[in-house]
Amino acid sequence: MLLNGKTGIVFGVANKRSLAWAIAQRAAENGARLALTYQGERLEENARELAAELVNPALICCDVTKDEDLEAAFVRVREEFGSLDFVVHGIAYALKEELEGEYMNTSRDGYRIAQEVSAYSLAAIAKHAAPLMEERGGSILTLTYLGGERVIPHYNVMGVAKAALDMSVRYLAWDLGEKGVRVNAISAGPLKTLASAGIKGFSKILGHMKEHAPLRRNTNQSEVADAALFLLSDLSRGVTGEILHVDCGYHIMGM
Repeated sequence: MLLNGKTGIVFGVANKRSLAWAIAQRAAENGARLALTYQGERLEENARELAAELVNPALICCDVTKDEDLEAAFVRVREEFGSLDFVVHGIAYALKEELEGEYMNTSRDGYRIAQEVSAYSLAAIAKHAAPLMEERGGSILTLTYLGGERVIPHYNVMGVAKAALDMSVRYLAWDLGEKGVRVNAISAGPLKTLASAGIKGFSKILGHMKEHAPLRRNTNQSEVADAALFLLSDLSRGVTGEILHVDCGYHIMGM
């Protein structure tokens, strides 16, 4: 029960296959009380169905592109929990048409949307979360991908957004370190999720990773959730500004 008595908020739970949900489940299994967010009526039914599997969760509607929604979400967290021990940022989005063709054809609006939702939202969330963590310290965790470090065909504008997210982790780690708040990321190997379904040629990426990763297989959700449990718990109290690769070792390879 590594998170017994702790409270956390999880952004990005879309369905049962999402990494954010796998992490939420593992956190709840280890004693945490959670708040889950969802964006708009379209995702509310899924969020309520998943929240029903948790013990006494808080369910919060929040569009991270709206400052008023973020402020209201953390007011609700303060009312429900009093303080906060961890945040999971599992949000990423790009227009489908930006994940095809060449990166140089990215539209101005497509670039802005990918950056605002996938990268800037981490800083915006951290700003609201930090005051609720000052008493005991805390952990902020985001989800990134190797496409922010290397070129992954058709990942395009999302790769650029993940690169911005990676650097945001480091700058936020510096900003919040003196408050006892740690900021880290998990770079998971490719997984079949709602988000990955929009990437052209994704099945080929899975096959390539399985063939060339040192462990000769793909990553699964439970492995990512276990790594997240470490980074959210006091076991990682000396770790901040880190990007932990959970990809069966693929990131070390030169192919």
